[in-house]
Amino acid sequence: MTKAARRIKLCIVQAAFYGLFACAALSVQAQEQVPVFAVSRQESAVKFFVKASIELRGTFDKWDATLTFASRDVTTGVLRVTVQAASVDAGSSIKNNRLKSADFFDVQENPLITFVSKTITQTGPDSFEVPGNFTIRGVKRPEMLTLKVSGRGTGSGVISGTMAFDRKNYGMNSGIPFVTIANHVEVTVLLRANRIAGPPLVFKQ
Repeated sequence: MTKAARRIKLCIVQAAFYGLFACAALSVQAQEQVPVFAVSRQESAVKFFVKASIELRGTFDKWDATLTFASRDVTTGVLRVTVQAASVDAGSSIKNNRLKSADFFDVQENPLITFVSKTITQTGPDSFEVPGNFTIRGVKRPEMLTLKVSGRGTGSGVISGTMAFDRKNYGMNSGIPFVTIANHVEVTVLLRANRIAGPPLVFKQ
């Protein structure tokens, strides 16, 4: 290889290196412009309620939630909630075991209950409609989560939301002996979210 050829090759390598460095720097800069939130599980909860002839409400002890944004625009957010169905606590072992059974959550075959938002629409100063895919017992259907947000603009706030679904749409057709259970199930979420990096979100006024 001639000296001129070696110089050309060196220039090409240097240009490629600088290009990669510039792309990495731009990528880091772009990430810094996106709000990053962490959900505090200690201050949050996922609960459910079903109208029945005896009290049938409970919570889940093991779950995870993430809230990510593609930009500062609050409507670019994606909410993901993943619940371990076997962590249900309805206040008694009899209720818990029945809910974990194949007639209800079927935790052996379908250990996870999930919700993944598709869009976020701001409907008021602190209210949002969040349609998404809800999966339980391995059945996925579209459902609507309605949210209220407090503490906007402070970097820390509480997201409270409700979602209602018909249990029979997910194959939960059985009941509990001597107990009358409605088909309507209400799920509530209470999430404490803290901004740990990036700029604040921009809300519609």
